[in-house]
Amino acid sequence: MRRIFSGLWSEIIRQLSLWAFPAFAFLALSAPSLRAQAPQKLTLHEVLERANRQNLDLASARLRRAVSEAGIRIARQRPNPTVTFGALRDLPHEDLLLDQPLELGGQRGRRIELARRQVSVTDAEYSALERQIRRSVRVAYYAVALARGVTAYQTRQLDLAKRLQEIAQARFEAGDVPQLEVLQANLVLARAETDLNISRQQELVALSQLNALLNERAETEWELATPIEEPPGVFTMDELIARAEQSNAELQRLGQELRVEEAHRLLLQAERFPKVTAEAGTDLNARTQGDPGKGFSVGLRGQLAVEVPIFSRNQGEIAQSRAATRLLESEAAATRRAVAGRSQSAYLNFAARRRQVEQYRDKLLPAGRQLADLAEESYRSGKAGILTVLDARRNAQQLEREYLENLFTLHEAFAELEESVGAPLD
Repeated sequence: MRRIFSGLWSEIIRQLSLWAFPAFAFLALSAPSLRAQAPQKLTLHEVLERANRQNLDLASARLRRAVSEAGIRIARQRPNPTVTFGALRDLPHEDLLLDQPLELGGQRGRRIELARRQVSVTDAEYSALERQIRRSVRVAYYAVALARGVTAYQTRQLDLAKRLQEIAQARFEAGDVPQLEVLQANLVLARAETDLNISRQQELVALSQLNALLNERAETEWELATPIEEPPGVFTMDELIARAEQSNAELQRLGQELRVEEAHRLLLQAERFPKVTAEAGTDLNARTQGDPGKGFSVGLRGQLAVEVPIFSRNQGEIAQSRAATRLLESEAAATRRAVAGRSQSAYLNFAARRRQVEQYRDKLLPAGRQLADLAEESYRSGKAGILTVLDARRNAQQLEREYLENLFTLHEAFAELEESVGAPLD
């Protein structure tokens, strides 16, 4: 009997070892991948920096700047010479000439300066796009925070609904309340479960939108280290308007376009200088037959050709450039006034949203929660009906949902204010 038991025990040990080794090996191999899939903690500042490096729209804009910089190399190029060879029956029989256009009056320098100013316009456009991406990333970041806050809020509501259902069921079994209250509690529980599932799906949608801006996979998880409850900075209106006049992307673009037009007009004026072409070469084989002492084998030759600007002196182009300058100056003045108005409006909207969030946080939320807790306690002790609890709980839920939405709207208003100013405000 002992021999049989010993053999059976050995077989059990052998089978366990055969199954345990692959299981431990699988866990050992999968542990690094599980650690690699852990959500990475990111603050708002880190997300903005990651978007600046990885966003595809910004990457395309940086390549566009490289195209503009190549225009400077094009402007630095000098005119190519022209080599001419001729063969005639007359004397001299052959000639070899080299023509070289000469750029005088600072034309080349003006052309290079114009190309540099055009690069600055590209930089202003890139800055405008960068501000737009920054605003979109900020809003998307807090949209994920809002969605997760709503999911956590719905989870709490589900726990409360379960507790309320348990209380209703216990009171019904004790004969204190009719079955109608149990059915109402079950309905509240089912609705809480549905709302939680919807909020989880909305969280996935918000996360995919953030990942699209970061050029990451749609399912990439992030742990948001900057809470949605953290308020943005405080500024005065005069400070923001002054910064907007210096940093607004639209004003910067118009300023660069004015400088481009000025450089274009200076180039047009430089092109009014006479255009000179220097020609140097040689005449070959000009000997006369029958008189070897006359003629020559090689004879140097040189001349200058000057294009005199008498009729066409870029009059129309210069007049057009001056008209374009006046138009840009008018647009800049109008834009400056509009930017000040938008900055003021954005600031007032931000300040109003901030006060609204403070009202919810300091007054409305505590009062709503206290009322809901008192109603639930009264229902537990039999002093109130379930409708009273449901109404109080519904009001508290509405206040919490509105508080989260107001927090998101506050950050959205700050993003709009920051884009209007044209410079980071945090």
